[in-house]
Amino acid sequence: MTTPQMFSSGLQSERTFLAWRRTSLSLLVGAVLSYRVLAQAIGWWSIVVGTVGLVVTGVVWALARRRSRRFERALTDGELLPGGGLLLFLGGSVALAAVVGLLYVLG
Repeated sequence: MTTPQMFSSGLQSERTFLAWRRTSLSLLVGAVLSYRVLAQAIGWWSIVVGTVGLVVTGVVWALARRRSRRFERALTDGELLPGGGLLLFLGGSVALAAVVGLLYVLG
């Protein structure tokens, strides 16, 4: 007799990873566009902004990939679910970008 699994092998973890991929793709587009759009407004600082955006994109991609694997293992093997580090990192990055943008507009 087999024991039923806690987790049915569905597509929910794959859909979640695809959503994180779309988020990473959006960050990538924003970072690449900042090279072009911000060049006239802030000069060479657009290179710094774009590069920081590319680094944040890479970190989000890597953390999302790791979180997806940990989430899949947690559902199938009964391990603990991953924490909210990725969400905290992304939220902090967006908040920091908003503060920098606001300071630029007000200054």
